[in-house]
Amino acid sequence: MKVLIDGYKRFYKKSFEKKQEFYGNLSKEGQSPKFLVISCCDSRVHPAQIMDTNPGDIFVIRNVANLVPVNEPDGKSHGTSAAMEFAVKHLNVKYIIVLGHSQCGGIKTLMEGEHFSSEYSFVDPWMGIAKNARLSVLEKHKGKSFEEQCTYCEKASIEISLNNLMTFPWIKEKCDSGELNIHGWYFNIKTGALLGHRGEEFIPVGELTL
Repeated sequence: MKVLIDGYKRFYKKSFEKKQEFYGNLSKEGQSPKFLVISCCDSRVHPAQIMDTNPGDIFVIRNVANLVPVNEPDGKSHGTSAAMEFAVKHLNVKYIIVLGHSQCGGIKTLMEGEHFSSEYSFVDPWMGIAKNARLSVLEKHKGKSFEEQCTYCEKASIEISLNNLMTFPWIKEKCDSGELNIHGWYFNIKTGALLGHRGEEFIPVGELTL
C-alpha cells in the first residue's frame, strides 16, 4: 500500500498543486469528455497514459478483454452497457474507441476453450461474448501456433465488439446521423505500436482517415 500512497503524494506535489485552477474548473464544470474508451482491465494498458490525455478528456470503461456485450434490455444489471448508456446519452460523447491489446489474458482464456473449474465461473461466460471470434480464428488459422491464434483473436474480438455496439439503438441512431463515430484500436505492449481497424485490417493509427 505504501507504493500507492507514495504515488499519490508525488501526484499531489507534481501535478495537483501546480494545476489547482485546472482541477478547480473540473470540479465546477463537471465532465464533458468527447471520447468513450472501452479498454481491458490489464494492468499494463492504461488508456490515459497511452494517449497522453488529461483528466476530463476520456471516459473509460474497463472490463476483461475490452468486450462490448450485445444489447439486452432485460432489467438486470449490465455494468458495461450502463456505462455506455451514461456516456452516450448523458455525456454525449462523439467517439467510441474499443481499445484491444496484445498478450490479453482474457483472449488467451477464450482460446483455451471452456474450463471446467470454478476459477473461471465468471470469466468463461463473459468471454462467451467473443466466442465467434475464437471459432473464426480456429477455422482460418488452424495451422498457426497458439500464440499467433491469440493475436488474431485479440483483433477479431474488437470487430465483434464494434458490431455489438450497433445492437444498441441509441448508438446506431447517432452513428447513422453522424453524431457519433466508432473505432477499433489495438495496442502492442511490446512494441508500443497503436493500430486502428480499417476494413479487414489494422493499420497504424496515424494512417487512418478520421
